[in-house]
Amino acid sequence: MTQAEKKAVALSPATAKVGFVGIGNMGEPMASHLIKAGWIVQVYDSDTGKTRKFVATHGGGGAASLAELGRHSNVIITMLPDGHVVRQVVLGGTGGAGDCLAKSMAQGTVIIDMSSSSPVGTRALGKELVAPGISLLDAPVSGGVKGAVAGSLAIMIGGDEELAKRFDPLLAPMGRRFYVGSLGSGHAAKVLNNYVSAAGLAAAGEAVIIARRFGIDAQTLINVINASTGRNNSTENKFAQFILNKKFNSGFALGLMAKDLVLAMEVAEACAVPAELGHATLRLWKAAEAEVGGKADHTEIVKHLGDL
Repeated sequence: MTQAEKKAVALSPATAKVGFVGIGNMGEPMASHLIKAGWIVQVYDSDTGKTRKFVATHGGGGAASLAELGRHSNVIITMLPDGHVVRQVVLGGTGGAGDCLAKSMAQGTVIIDMSSSSPVGTRALGKELVAPGISLLDAPVSGGVKGAVAGSLAIMIGGDEELAKRFDPLLAPMGRRFYVGSLGSGHAAKVLNNYVSAAGLAAAGEAVIIARRFGIDAQTLINVINASTGRNNSTENKFAQFILNKKFNSGFALGLMAKDLVLAMEVAEACAVPAELGHATLRLWKAAEAEVGGKADHTEIVKHLGDL
């Protein structure tokens, strides 16, 4: 069987030992869906309490170290805060110092990075993993905690297409898959999607504030927008649910949105695109992060925009 034919063979629970790194608000439900679908899963989190709780609640196994996880897995999913953390988890600190996957991964292991990582950094990491015989796919997600719990995430996949097809059955329990191109393309699609989402939320927020000062009820304007051409994900799924009622608990941090905007503009710069609206959107969100705080819910950007 040729290498291409090996890549084309679909993975199954009988042939895969899945390692999952990062059991946070997103990672926990995502990994639990894999177990429910019959996959053999071993999890690791830097917070050992999360690892123990996951195993007690969902089953599967828990690894005491990244090296242990790498040794017992032939495919490893990472769901971590950013690409810098992913790089350290995979390769360790300077000179490979510290606990990391690279200390024990066998040749032929596949890493699927589902974090929101830098597209440029992902391509660099992929090149470094060629020598030890490790393959990398990027498969970031959109849909938030709600989508992770429901198993309805949008999964944007970048990397070798035949390899992506092989691992489609593994990703299927977590959501709908979209193959978008070469390595790093998944992360690029994710941050560009979040750029559009961030711009739409900010624009709608400004419109609502202007409307109220003009004497129009905020919910009335949202109803009009949602029946008109200005409707977007934020007007449909965020204003009534999290903003106008002042709950601000959508589950996605303002600082994470700002981070994704930085990455989106990094892609724009690498592609020599000025992206004037993108940079203006980034400046707005960074100012909101400084005023409201990075840990605030991202819907709280309206507090920076004005008084609702």
